[in-house]
Amino acid sequence: MKKLVVLILAVAVFCTSGTAFAEKLYVGVDTAFVPFEYKDKDGKYTGFDVDLWAEIAKRIGVEYELKPMDFNGLIPGLTTGNLDVALAAIFIKSSREKVIDFSHPYFRAGLKVMVQASNKDIKAPEDLKGKVVAVKLGTATVEYVETLGAKKIVKFPNIDQAYLEVVTGGADAAMHDTPNVLYYIKTAGNGKVKAVGPDVKAAQYGIAFPQGSALRDKANIALLEMMEDGAYAKLYRKWFDTDPE
Repeated sequence: MKKLVVLILAVAVFCTSGTAFAEKLYVGVDTAFVPFEYKDKDGKYTGFDVDLWAEIAKRIGVEYELKPMDFNGLIPGLTTGNLDVALAAIFIKSSREKVIDFSHPYFRAGLKVMVQASNKDIKAPEDLKGKVVAVKLGTATVEYVETLGAKKIVKFPNIDQAYLEVVTGGADAAMHDTPNVLYYIKTAGNGKVKAVGPDVKAAQYGIAFPQGSALRDKANIALLEMMEDGAYAKLYRKWFDTDPE
């Protein structure tokens, strides 16, 4: 109980100088969202988001601890004070802006459909009408797929479970953020799955903060400096083998 109270009360405050935060920050990340955040072979969390925040934290002079959790726990963690920051390829949406604050956009991504390699019926999102579609619980994909007339939407806490549902034939298709879909096909698909159709619902990812957090402005400045001095482009090339848009 004591530990829980300490966690809830551990919020970021300015030092007397106003140049750094006195308390350790709690930074929420998704448990498995390759290549943005995931465990490497040594059991340590890594990925584009993890590296991005490490550089921002260094520039603004804060200490932090990563708090891995399911995606659908991140926004509640911010609104209840259990988290000070969250990075997990979170789409900036008006509905989310009602309860949390976002940084400047740091990554543009859309949604992509994945099917079995032998599938010839599904060629675009509109072909998901009447199909069984696997998605990740709590993501923007769920709302979009609900508009397509799918026969059934199967929601998983982990996107890898949704992908496996397609591989094993339990679902006709899966839909998720394009970078993650393509990375899975390349690294774990083993030729059994493929991406089809165009990117849809393109939007921007943002770093999430509790409403009114003084940390957001400092993080925004650091993020813009990274984009101006080339540090952001260097990280982008490291994880995606291409230059940022």
